[in-house]
Amino acid sequence: MFADFSRETHAIANGLWPLAGVDEVGRGPLAGPVVAAAVILDPDSVPAGLADSKLLSLAQREALFELITASALAIGIASATAQEIDAINIRQATLLAMRRAVAALPVTPAHVLVDGNDPPALHCACDAIIQGDGSIASIAAASIIAKVTRDRMMARLAARYPAYGFEAHVGYGTDRHRKALHAHGPCPEHRYSFAPVKGRWSR
Repeated sequence: MFADFSRETHAIANGLWPLAGVDEVGRGPLAGPVVAAAVILDPDSVPAGLADSKLLSLAQREALFELITASALAIGIASATAQEIDAINIRQATLLAMRRAVAALPVTPAHVLVDGNDPPALHCACDAIIQGDGSIASIAAASIIAKVTRDRMMARLAARYPAYGFEAHVGYGTDRHRKALHAHGPCPEHRYSFAPVKGRWSR
């Protein structure tokens, strides 16, 4: 199932433009940042094949990332670090990353659509859409931008901390990752507020 541009078309007809789609990636991993993206698509150049980034292959995500970055009217990308996640909790860090992504847009949106059911507090109208990354083109585009960006960030962290295999699991709690944690302990990019790090190690 592909996302479509009908919600955005309705917004344009009602004067709610520009409209940005927002999504995040990285709530669940044991390491690395949570990354959010905000995307304002060009109504005349919406890439075909937009869908929830989790349902796309690596090659599809990379190809769509290039199409989105080449055609979108505006893109904002932001993150909250593992240290911020530990300080304010993952929910608040996710909302912070979303606010930062919207603030990073070079234009101010009149309306924002966010994936999920927990919208951030913004200086414009904002609606949360459950499973919006699979149905609304702008949110799907944001999910792809956020996913590819975070995966690339984790690949860079893998070069800095090669013992953990971040390039393979991007911080999620796979068996390989948990074994590396047991053998080497956490690195500064681990989330000390998440089990199994929580209660065993401290910063």
